[in-house]
Amino acid sequence: MAPSLFDNVVNWIRDGYPEGIPASDYPPLLALLTPLLSESEITDVVLGLALEHGAESPATPDRIRDAIHAVTEQAPSEQEIRQVAARLAAAGWPLSDHVAASE
Repeated sequence: MAPSLFDNVVNWIRDGYPEGIPASDYPPLLALLTPLLSESEITDVVLGLALEHGAESPATPDRIRDAIHAVTEQAPSEQEIRQVAARLAAAGWPLSDHVAASE
């Protein structure tokens, strides 16, 4: 059985950010994920990745949702989105429209 979109997204992020996601990349990453996944799925992705990388404080779904809302209140720039999209494209992310715009 082929991996689901959710599984693919998690794998692309793991491959693109093997050391964990820097705080500055969360807004553009979430902007890229919003059209693909539901809020619940995004929360699951962020929670899983935070736990994998030993988040400093206990990660809970409520804290993750609050953090997502805080991060997405201000939209990232198109340059920031292209930069994160390019990093994920190197890991196999199939959304080339943002990457092509940066070339």
